[in-house]
Amino acid sequence: MTRIASHRGGTLEFGDSTPQGFAATARMAVDEVEFDVHPTADGAIIVHHDATLDRTTDRSGAIAGLTLAEVREARINYGAGGCPLTLEELCSLYAGSPVALRCEIKPDDTGTPYPDFVPRVVALLDQQGLLSRTTFTSFLLDSLDTLAEVTTRPRLWLVSPAVLRQLGVRTVIALARQRQIPELGVHIDTADAALMAAVTDAGLAFGCWAAHDAAQITRAFDLGVKVFTTDRPSLALALRDRDRDARARALQPAGSDPKAGQAASLDALPQDALPKDTLPTEAVPHDALRGAMRGGVR
Repeated sequence: MTRIASHRGGTLEFGDSTPQGFAATARMAVDEVEFDVHPTADGAIIVHHDATLDRTTDRSGAIAGLTLAEVREARINYGAGGCPLTLEELCSLYAGSPVALRCEIKPDDTGTPYPDFVPRVVALLDQQGLLSRTTFTSFLLDSLDTLAEVTTRPRLWLVSPAVLRQLGVRTVIALARQRQIPELGVHIDTADAALMAAVTDAGLAFGCWAAHDAAQITRAFDLGVKVFTTDRPSLALALRDRDRDARARALQPAGSDPKAGQAASLDALPQDALPKDTLPTEAVPHDALRGAMRGGVR
């Protein structure tokens, strides 16, 4: 069954990487929670998408240049007054939850991997007892290579549309196999049956990211990808339940109750009230392979 990952704790439902979003996701029937990590100047690990506070909070500055106390002064937009969580705090939320962790290793605001950061993330998750439930992801091959040196946990290469286009499917697959990366994730709008077949025929798992509206989510289910991330986990769950019940009704013998197992109505969900996530507008690197190694375009 296709797995659902709540992207940044359900950005379009709860705000971007907010405490309430991560707390809500821990209680949902989703399979994974996706989050990003950055270091502070004094050694803490912060759960936040961007390398800086500028876009999503009322403060500014690179997280790596701030102390934990300074980061805690920030209030996340649409976050009901919440500040960015530490990785320890996120682990506390999920210690009693069946939801698995999907940890993206982020670079700094120049696209450069943080020095000696990956081993610290792995060690903290191990100390918190959640390493065995964690899959690591990155757009950076360098970070995925470093992960392989310090953990045997699954690694997933997030392949941006620009890198996929410039390197080509064959090269992307070859790089993944060369580095023993078992899974690829592509933007949902670049995913199709042919690409999925090429990846899976090479012995790799295939997933998607940025499936945020009903059409994109349905596409991920129809393709049968291993997992996809979404900013709207409630919508994804409702659509999965609807499809599951439709299949169950199709298998029911004649004369049985057609309402048995009926999914909850989607009418109450604001399917069109929230903006559709769009592809970032960052500049495409001239050398796509170098971009994939050091901070590939997302």
